[in-house]
Amino acid sequence: MLNRRNFIRCVGAAVATASLGTTWARAESYGPVNTLGSTDGIAIRGFDPVAYFRDGGPRQGKPEFSVRYQGATWRFASAEHKALFEADPMRYMPAYGGFCAYGTSRGYLVKIEPEAWSIIDGKLYLNYDVDVRQTWLRDTKKYLARSEAGWPRLTEKDIR
Repeated sequence: MLNRRNFIRCVGAAVATASLGTTWARAESYGPVNTLGSTDGIAIRGFDPVAYFRDGGPRQGKPEFSVRYQGATWRFASAEHKALFEADPMRYMPAYGGFCAYGTSRGYLVKIEPEAWSIIDGKLYLNYDVDVRQTWLRDTKKYLARSEAGWPRLTEKDIR
């Protein structure tokens, strides 16, 4: 349902995208969602995206706390986390559909390891592994610029 709040978000995303990739554009994730390794369309290997913000790190989600969003099933560690996500999904969605942020900066979509993560300017970024995360953190400004420029063009054909 397009209520006033969602309408304002859509307009904000369009304006941000037109202004060359501000934080608003980065917050919106309308491309593919990372369901790699799942036959059931489970996003980010079944980990709870809210836990990174609320619990300070990754937690496995539970099937009983699931929600469909952007064509994938997202799992949460608790009913509270599920409710928080449902109330404001873009606040908790990982950047680039949950694909590796560094891989996105290189022009392809790859899996992630839940322990390889960072929160930058209030946005969750996941990485292929902890070594790639270290590379990512060495120059996030450069890699974010590359990711922002390339993300709109990436599709399922760019998955490796």
